[in-house]
Parts: sequence; structure tokens; C-alpha cells
Amino acid sequence: MAVSDSQTVARIAAALRGSRRLLFITGAGISADSGLPTYRGIGGLYNDNLTDEDLPIEVALSGEMMAAAPQIPWKYIHQIERSCRNAHFNLAHTIIAEMQSHFDDVCVLTQNVDGFHREAGSRNLIEIHGNIHDLYCPACDYATTVPDYSGLTIPPPCPRCNAVLRPRVVLFGELLPNDAVEQLYEQLERGFDMVFSIGTTSIFPYVAEPVVEASRLSIPTVEINPSATAVSRCVDFKLAAGAAASLEQIWRRYQAP
Repeated sequence: MAVSDSQTVARIAAALRGSRRLLFITGAGISADSGLPTYRGIGGLYNDNLTDEDLPIEVALSGEMMAAAPQIPWKYIHQIERSCRNAHFNLAHTIIAEMQSHFDDVCVLTQNVDGFHREAGSRNLIEIHGNIHDLYCPACDYATTVPDYSGLTIPPPCPRCNAVLRPRVVLFGELLPNDAVEQLYEQLERGFDMVFSIGTTSIFPYVAEPVVEASRLSIPTVEINPSATAVSRCVDFKLAAGAAASLEQIWRRYQAP
């Protein structure tokens, strides 16, 4: 979708010129231009349907189920990974990574597990829900990173102890990883000059609160999302468009003489 509000784009670019530290909060919408479906588009799993096992997806993809019957969550994790396979980061991820050379710090807080921000080169990266390519063994702490699941037996056995590996992602009913939460608090404590919310409905408090708090402190806030979300009413600038098209126009305007 093309960005039509050139005045808003110009004002966002002007705010960027006065900023040194940026926070980008991203969700599934930023990967849409890579051809990835949102979770609700993957096999209808999130469309209020039961799985083949007559389970709600929140039960099938839970930490409790991973411990009790790992073949069930692995079946749907594998389905999600297969839907994402052969896709790569897009222009939106590239622009955010490129900004690292123009600002003192660019922090990315992403809910996505696709690894695209990492692949694009973002360094100050908080993968709050983990990364589907990182696998580990809960029994012996063996860990590895794989490009995809094409060569794996599902569920994959640990090569060290033969227990079942699992992806380092947050499943339903599990807590967020401590290291990611600590990194987020540390970054928020340092403060930001501008906060972007891109492609997320902002339904989780840890995703919405940095935007709400920035707005309260009169720090410029931007939302890029075709739909209205939980933070739409409190942001300074709203672009109801796709991530790649919006960021391309903002970045082009920022770099213009």
C-alpha cells in the first residue's frame, strides 16, 4: 500500500533529524512484505479452529504440551517454519539496520521469531519471543542454530543425550526469557528520543507500554500499521500503510538535502 500522507512523512523525517536514540517495536506486519503470513493465515490455526488433535492451538503450542507430548507442538511449529521457509528480510528490515550508521543507537524490540532483523544486520536486538532457528535441549543444554528445519527429524532428537530438542521460542503459558526482559528494561532506562511501533497490534503490555510512556513524556511516537491498534490513539504520527513502503518514504525524506 502506498503512503499518501506526505505531510506526515515529512514531519516524521523532521523528528528523526532531532533524534539520537531510536526504538523500533515490530510485529508480524513488518514481515508481510517478505511474503510471510500472519499467524492467523497459517493453515487457519489461529482462526478459532481446533487442531487435528481437537485441541485449541493455545494448548497444542503450549510449554506444558512440549513437556508432555512434544510431537504435538512440534507438528505445528514445523508447519509455521515451513510456511516461512525460503523467505528473507525485506526493505523495512534493511532500512532499520541501515539507520545504525546514522544514529547513536537503534534498538529493535521484535515479537517475531523469524530472525529477519538479525539476518538484516540489526545489532541492538531484543527477540522477546525468541527465534525459531535457535534450538536447544532442555535436558542437557545442548544448543544449535539451523537455517531451516528441512534436514530435521520432527521432533528432533538431541545429538548429545537423545532427549527432544525444542526451539528457543516462547510458547503459550511460558514466561518471557529473563535475559531479553532485562535487556529491554536496561534500554528503556537509558531512554529514547523517538519510538516506532510497526506491524503490531500492541496487545501485550510490554509492547504497548514503551509507546504509551514515550507519549506521556512527549517523546515523538510513530505507528505504521494499516489497522487501528491498542496504541493508535496515543501516537503522534500514524501511517495506515505497509512497513516497507512507509519506511522507504520516511528514510528517503530524511536523507533528502
